[in-house]
Amino acid sequence: MIVCSCNVLSDHDVRNAVSAGGPVTRNAKQVYGCLGCSAECGRCARTIKAIIDEALGPCAKACCAGCPHAAHPKAANEDAEPAEFALAAC
Repeated sequence: MIVCSCNVLSDHDVRNAVSAGGPVTRNAKQVYGCLGCSAECGRCARTIKAIIDEALGPCAKACCAGCPHAAHPKAANEDAEPAEFALAAC
C-alpha cells in the first residue's frame, strides 16, 4: 500500500528502512533519509510512525535487554512533530 503519495513510498519501503540494520529508525524523517527523499506535505508522517511502531514491536519506545536494537543509541526527538525529527544515517 502506498503511504506517501508525494514520494511514492509503500508500507514495504518503510518496513525495509526500519529493518535495514544500522541505527534504529524510529521516526518518519529517518525513514525519508534512509530512502533518499524528504517530507513534502507531511500527511503521511503519522502513518509512517504507526508502521515503524508496528515493525519495531515492543522496541518502539525503547529497546529491551537482549533486543537486537539495544546496541544502537536511541534516536533523538523520537516523539517530536514531523518537522523536528532527527536524522539518523542508514
